[in-house]
Amino acid sequence: MTEVCIVGKDDVTLPDDLYAYETAYRALATYDPTFPWENALVVETISLGTAVSLLNDLDWYLARVAADAFVRDPSVSETEWLSRPLARELRDGGGDPEERVNRLTVYGVADGRLVDPTMVLRGDAQEGTYERPEYDDTVVVRVTKEEFF
Repeated sequence: MTEVCIVGKDDVTLPDDLYAYETAYRALATYDPTFPWENALVVETISLGTAVSLLNDLDWYLARVAADAFVRDPSVSETEWLSRPLARELRDGGGDPEERVNRLTVYGVADGRLVDPTMVLRGDAQEGTYERPEYDDTVVVRVTKEEFF
């Protein structure tokens, strides 16, 4: 299953603020959300295409309540997430899912929340853990060259 993660802005309470919009509520009604982090909700979809389509359907609402949204597809990686633009690129056949991506955003996990997204350039193009000792855990999101700044 492909997962979609929506990270709420600092002043937002997910899912309350997202579900307050009736159209967003309807778009998410068929999914069973989980909350692996306090400021994020995750839903499972059947494919990368469905995940990208769901994010496209929610785009107007995400602009108002979300700090970020990303996708994890097991055909690409079991552990690393894909940014929306990278997921869209792969869905459209513009990238090779087997190719290792060296540009990352690494979130720290502190007090059960995703925090402090930091751009990281992976040196050896291998999946791995990213030690950020100030945090309990990390979440790795692959990004496109255009997103990396």
